[in-house]
Amino acid sequence: MMRELAYPFDPHLIIRKRKSLKKALLADGAPRIQKKIAVLGGSTTSDILAAMELFLLDAGIQPEFYESEYAQYYQDALFPPQRLQEFAPDIIFIHTSSRNIAAWPDLTDSAAQVEDKLQGELAKFRAVWESLHEKFHCPIIQNNMEKPFFRLLGNRDAWDIHGRTHFAAGLNQAFYDYAQAHESFYINDIDYLSADYGLRRWADPAYWNMYKYALCFEAIPALAFSVANIVKSIFGKNKKALALDLDNTLWGGVVGDDGVDGIEIGQETGVSQSYYEFQSYLKQMKSLGILLTVCSKNDHENAIAGLNHPEGVLRPEDFVIIKANWENKDRNIAETAAQLNILPEAIVFADDNPAEREIVRAQLPGVAVPEMEGVENYIAAIDRGGYFETTAFSEDDLKRNDMYKANALRSAQQASFTDYGAYLKSLEMRAVIDDFLPVYLGRITQLTNKSNQFNLTTRRYTQEEMESVFHSGRHVRLYGKLVDKFGDNGVVSVVIGEIHDSALDIQLWLMSCRVLKRDMELAMLDRLVERCAALGIRQIRGHYYPTAKNGMVKELYASFGFKKTAEDKDGGTHWELPVLGYEKKCKVIEVTGNT
Repeated sequence: MMRELAYPFDPHLIIRKRKSLKKALLADGAPRIQKKIAVLGGSTTSDILAAMELFLLDAGIQPEFYESEYAQYYQDALFPPQRLQEFAPDIIFIHTSSRNIAAWPDLTDSAAQVEDKLQGELAKFRAVWESLHEKFHCPIIQNNMEKPFFRLLGNRDAWDIHGRTHFAAGLNQAFYDYAQAHESFYINDIDYLSADYGLRRWADPAYWNMYKYALCFEAIPALAFSVANIVKSIFGKNKKALALDLDNTLWGGVVGDDGVDGIEIGQETGVSQSYYEFQSYLKQMKSLGILLTVCSKNDHENAIAGLNHPEGVLRPEDFVIIKANWENKDRNIAETAAQLNILPEAIVFADDNPAEREIVRAQLPGVAVPEMEGVENYIAAIDRGGYFETTAFSEDDLKRNDMYKANALRSAQQASFTDYGAYLKSLEMRAVIDDFLPVYLGRITQLTNKSNQFNLTTRRYTQEEMESVFHSGRHVRLYGKLVDKFGDNGVVSVVIGEIHDSALDIQLWLMSCRVLKRDMELAMLDRLVERCAALGIRQIRGHYYPTAKNGMVKELYASFGFKKTAEDKDGGTHWELPVLGYEKKCKVIEVTGNT
């Protein structure tokens, strides 16, 4: 990750050096997914695109932009020009603001007239959203409304029906109601951004009057960063885990020197309350599905004693992995990633020591390393960093920490077996493998955008695309949900194939890292062949498209017994398997269908 683009960034540096920053990003050779982003503006947007490009490149996304003409968002949405139609965006960002509200209340308006104006403004935006959805079937990001830059009624403006502040808040609530009722529709919260930045500076009228910017020039990187966080979350570029130091990070003081009674945590002082508040914030992150781990130079016993402090919020059981030793922290983080079956770049490292931060940055450049300066700033450093932006949230997310802890128990049990087959049988695994259910579509879509290492085609789907596949009669769909004696792993595997005459072309085959080497892939193959046989399909064709991350599944089709039929110059391979004569391969998982 580029340090200049990490929170808290210098907006002046980004604006001044954006060309050299872009050049450096493109020269790093990092693999990036290609995405087309249409930006429909209610004001000037060119510099927003330039800043957004930097943040997306840094997140592993190579954007291509379509930019509407000035203030043509409404016309482009309802009557898309040929250029936009041919562009076929993967995502659309509508950059509007309070400047685009045409019918503000007048002091002489009745309550009914104010409501008519509100509904009229909402109808305009609903027409935009519904037209774009119908024509492009892709995710939409919509700004909400920042507060007006003046209050004609003073404080009364917030609650009087004639107040612009009140009117903008009412329109925002209608936007939120729409977002709750519609998949793949996301709010970019400029109401919060402008308040955080400072509304008086954000809404400086000079920038509107001179350049038709809806915000001041210096705030553009903050807006671009916020939109980029939504985009990267939609396409699975979020972080998954926190690696946390202990001394002077989770509590004040050094537990090995000061003893458990001497560390600062709790309600006694302002400093101890700050550490308590930070631990409380992390506890909430755990409930969101973020994996908490410890990476501390400490004796293990002292670390456990500190985490059991009676005034603390976090306990040893809140952490999936605890590495408290005297090894280099970059090595511990790399080992943590390996144990969790995730890449180091999925981890955020939080440590108060600038020397340790610098070492990890140098040795593991993909790991995010926020500046942790002063305990009162710890929450902001992680929260404002956008590492864990939430655009989708499922029941599996709530259980993720428990799932990874159960994996640790499985690993411990594996160590007691000399025969791996006996170990797998001891897990008492049961799987549901069947056609998609509506209740799982969100999780399935989420998996396609998060799974990198175990995705053979790296195909990704939006919610609309997945719903189209769900209703299609030309597709064979399978999801796999795995349970064993240690717990429920949730939905962990997805296969999508398209029928062409008597053959099935596999468009997507992916697995979660949580079930690696558990024979779940064999159970999925058995079920797929069974489904194909029932449909009269005689041949299954598989495809592998290599990336920097999915090398470990390069020979998966070969291990299944597929025959390689072609290999292209980029290393992509194509395979075939006859359905007739296939013999089931999975012996250790009891498989059932939907009930």
